[in-house]
Amino acid sequence: MALPRIHATDDELGFHWLTPEGRPTRLAELFDLPGAEPHRWLPTHAEALDDVLIEVAGRYGEVLGGGGGPRPGEHDGLATAYHAIDRAVVDYAAAQRAAGLAADTRAGQILGTAALMGIRARWALGLTGPAPFDGELDTPGVGMVGGRAGLHWVSDDEPWRGARWLVVTDDARRLPATLSMLLHDSSGVDREATLTEHREAMARVAEAVLDPGAEPLTASGAVDWLLFDWVMAHRETTDAGDSGAVVIPTGRDADAALIVAAADASARVRSRFDPSLRGLLPT
Repeated sequence: MALPRIHATDDELGFHWLTPEGRPTRLAELFDLPGAEPHRWLPTHAEALDDVLIEVAGRYGEVLGGGGGPRPGEHDGLATAYHAIDRAVVDYAAAQRAAGLAADTRAGQILGTAALMGIRARWALGLTGPAPFDGELDTPGVGMVGGRAGLHWVSDDEPWRGARWLVVTDDARRLPATLSMLLHDSSGVDREATLTEHREAMARVAEAVLDPGAEPLTASGAVDWLLFDWVMAHRETTDAGDSGAVVIPTGRDADAALIVAAADASARVRSRFDPSLRGLLPT
């Protein structure tokens, strides 16, 4: 009996599913087939995305790592890369919802790395939305800074505008901070409370940006910032330094679900203003 399968070629970055008859389709649509196995096909999809990420890193690792801007001829390739990543992420999230299965740790790790690489690719192309409070913050000086760190919302009434960690100094300056800085480089920080507050903010923003009333470019920057900040603070550390691999602590499967939801929301809100995504994402 013919089975659904993943189709990929050496000439085209990315992949898609084929029905048993060989027709291109989305993963969620395959679950209506007799004998569908979402518990097997979802991990297969995630591993196929991981293969795409390995290929993208091999081609554009220097650009994605901040080693320089795109070289001549790389712009189209980077655009193709983030399109392939977005499609695979949204297809995974839609299929997971259709199957009623929870995101597992492995999927959260892969989609977290996918989000990091997609954001870096779009940043290199000048296609990211503004971070919360962009252009409104003070510039840190040299040396240690005293102050109180906290997560600040741009608007309490419009959560789709996002939130960001700031340090407010004794002289009322507002300085940019990151989750990684608070967890690893700051004293007097309640680590678990900080992580919980960031989780709650990311969940709130990921839901809010899908509201039709949200301004899409601003909303895109809001969800991307919180997701990027989370992933950067949870990268795997190796002998060579921090990698793009994402660490999800044991027992924190909910973090995997949160990463999937935020990465899915990021692509969906961008499909409202990025014409190149409209044909890639399901309605």
